Amino acid sequence: MSSPLIVEKVKLNASPVCVYAAFKDSPYSFFLDSALSSPPALDSTRSGRGRFSFIGTEPFLIFKSKKDRIVLDWITGKERLRGNPFFVLKDLFAKFKINPQNCNIPFTGGGVGYFSYELKEFNEPCLRTHSSDGRSSVRGPGEIDIPDCIFCFYDIILAFDHASREFFAVSTGFPEKGRRRPYRQRARLEKLKNRLTKITTAPVFHRDITGKIQDEHRTHFRSNFTKDSYIKTVKKAKEYIKSGAIYQVNLSQRFKITLNTDPFEIYKILRTINPAPFASFLNFGDIKIASASPERFLKKDGRYIETCPIKGTRSRGENFAEDAKLKKELISSAKDRSENLMIVDLERNDLGRICEYASVRVSEFIACEEYATVFHLVSTVEGRLRKDISAVDCLIKCFPGGSITGAPKIRSMEIIEELEPHGRSIYTGSVGYIGFDGSMDTSIFIRSFIIKGKEAYFQVGGGIVYDSDPEKEYQETLDKAKALMEAIRLSTVIGKRPKAGEAVR
Repeated sequence: MSSPLIVEKVKLNASPVCVYAAFKDSPYSFFLDSALSSPPALDSTRSGRGRFSFIGTEPFLIFKSKKDRIVLDWITGKERLRGNPFFVLKDLFAKFKINPQNCNIPFTGGGVGYFSYELKEFNEPCLRTHSSDGRSSVRGPGEIDIPDCIFCFYDIILAFDHASREFFAVSTGFPEKGRRRPYRQRARLEKLKNRLTKITTAPVFHRDITGKIQDEHRTHFRSNFTKDSYIKTVKKAKEYIKSGAIYQVNLSQRFKITLNTDPFEIYKILRTINPAPFASFLNFGDIKIASASPERFLKKDGRYIETCPIKGTRSRGENFAEDAKLKKELISSAKDRSENLMIVDLERNDLGRICEYASVRVSEFIACEEYATVFHLVSTVEGRLRKDISAVDCLIKCFPGGSITGAPKIRSMEIIEELEPHGRSIYTGSVGYIGFDGSMDTSIFIRSFIIKGKEAYFQVGGGIVYDSDPEKEYQETLDKAKALMEAIRLSTVIGKRPKAGEAVR
């Protein structure tokens, strides 16, 4: 099935955040938000991040999976089946294809959603039934009971180019067939444009989200580890490393809190205090996703593929001098550079499974990136895909990302299963889009909230290697949690103040 693409410029005097606010309560709406404080120039490279944001609502298909149980929720009714979720998604995308367009907009319609870390069992069957010590991998109370995957198919999306400051409405015309398709495509596009004309820019009111929080506004975050138990777990991981079972493993702790504020308000604060290139907000009914991820998982553009693993972290300093000292310390750290190198080798191996021989290369090695609360060491690995490789094939061969498992990958995941008290759910899985034209851009799901009903969950971790200091590893998780905790605390404070308007950027 092929379909003509319509791209129309839309005149809107509003920020993408303000525009999405008009859609935020629509079930299965999404906001893929390049929340960088400094957007890229018009001549940014294809691997540049942060140039486009995307908004969508009213999908024509909602894909949900839990283990091998799959529900396809079409406009015309539901279909239930069982199977490998990746294989079913691959077959679905094969039914909805458009040719790559001569268009600067990287995403012109397709699927948007999340892939839970728990889907690892379909790519590595040996992980399906038992952890590394032989125990059943089915855990007890405290698991986050949500689908392993929700992926929604959108005919119409609204794209915002941060470089030119322009909005574009894009439609593929799916899922209709036959002669009436162009008329229905145009009708849906006009419906969106009419809805956009009703959006007015709210008065700019910059709420004070700085300064210290008073004691009466302190909030209680509940972890699935105590400090002592986390340190003991790090020591156990180091025993595996010393025995030669692994070189590195990523361990994490999960925090939980009951919310009394609107999830989108929390997201707006998070994106303000911690701008990130792969920020996103997904309203998937009772499940909300609020992410400020700094890490790209996989980007596919034609036959070009890249991944950008993060390994190596330092907290930001209190002043310029301390900042510079900590940055220099991270860049020169033999431990952090070694940690990054191990994951780069792992990612080269993963891309080698889907790329042409000798095409995989490291285009950027250990660059230091600055974020609101931390410094990160980031590398970029890229390659040229074989002709028969689709976007979903890339996920099948590479998911989950190696930067959040360890090396060797499978053995590290077995040890994570043993040492962490709860399943990870979406944490260290992935969020992003797969286009009907075969393109893809996905992030690693870190620095992010999973919100189910009134409960919010977030998880933070770090890579454990031979010379890891357990106390410092525990502190690193708290450094990474800082912006997330502040977003919750500030939303509580702001929620108790009189509203003078909407905060926009």
